[in-house]
Amino acid sequence: MNVERAKQIYNAKETISVKLDGDPVWIEKVDADNGVATVQVGNNPVNTRTVSVFQLQEEES
Repeated sequence: MNVERAKQIYNAKETISVKLDGDPVWIEKVDADNGVATVQVGNNPVNTRTVSVFQLQEEES
């Protein structure tokens, strides 16, 4: 995924499924300048990671 798409998903009103290494994640923040996103892994709000947006995969509907 690229930075622009990550920002679109973050700002979307609808829920868009995103995965990191096969696990569902929620995008919490996108840092476009550095090309990274902070994501919540699964349903645990304290399980967050900052990863390259290129590691994120949008699920096909």
